[in-house]
Amino acid sequence: MLLPPPLPTLEGAQIAELAELLRLLGEPTRLRILLACLTEPASVGDIAARVNIPRSLVSHHLRMLRAGRFLRSTRNGKQIIYSPVDDRIRCILQDLVEHVVEAADERGDG
Repeated sequence: MLLPPPLPTLEGAQIAELAELLRLLGEPTRLRILLACLTEPASVGDIAARVNIPRSLVSHHLRMLRAGRFLRSTRNGKQIIYSPVDDRIRCILQDLVEHVVEAADERGDG
């Protein structure tokens, strides 16, 4: 098995920043919104329909996900479209989703 390269050493402020990013991902509604944006770029209305929550709540969580640098927004006419900042976000979440699915399969509840 090929091991990944060692992780860089993080200091106090960087550890706090990483903890904050993980806290942002730890809220289920916010995580659902982020996962919905990974499939394809979407407007607030599209995201609200995909995750079945009010637009105002989607907007609140989108602000936090943008502040955490998970999502970016671009204007398309009158709409604001949300998408992942870069492919690293998609890769990180893909790995986490696969980890959860594999664990569920191993337990027999997937």
